[in-house]
Amino acid sequence: MPLAMVRIGEISLIDKINGKDSTKKFLENLGFVAGEWVTIISELGGNIIVSVKNTRIAIDKSMAQRIIVQRR
Repeated sequence: MPLAMVRIGEISLIDKINGKDSTKKFLENLGFVAGEWVTIISELGGNIIVSVKNTRIAIDKSMAQRIIVQRR
């Protein structure tokens, strides 16, 4: 399921990243890599704040749609 569909407070495992190579590289540089745990912290103004690799990052919902996760 896409990360954008995960509820606040849920922990998920990143399964894969969809999109163009440049998009995948951008997300990988932020820490979104397969096998990494991610937690939804909150949603603000169409953005999702997540915790990945002990860092909080804000991404928009279109980017969150490209991150495919599995629930814990």
